[in-house]
Amino acid sequence: MKKFIITVVGHDAVGIIARVCTYLAENSVNILDISQTIVDGYFNMMMIVDAGNVEDVTKMSDELSGLGEEIGVIIRCQHEDIFNMMHRV
Repeated sequence: MKKFIITVVGHDAVGIIARVCTYLAENSVNILDISQTIVDGYFNMMMIVDAGNVEDVTKMSDELSGLGEEIGVIIRCQHEDIFNMMHRV
């Protein structure tokens, strides 16, 4: 299993979750956990995914960033280990 953390942040709009989840499904990425909130018009989503079926995760990360630009949000994708190291207290 190759776990990745995907974060999506930006102004709320219709279809953000649908577009991100459609991309993941089309690329055989399984969503293990998802949390989404909207605060004062700002959308924030964090997903833990299994990208074990993805051969080129750099390409996936770049494509997610591009998708974010298309829909007006910032999408970041990090390997679980890197995410954990960056957020250690």
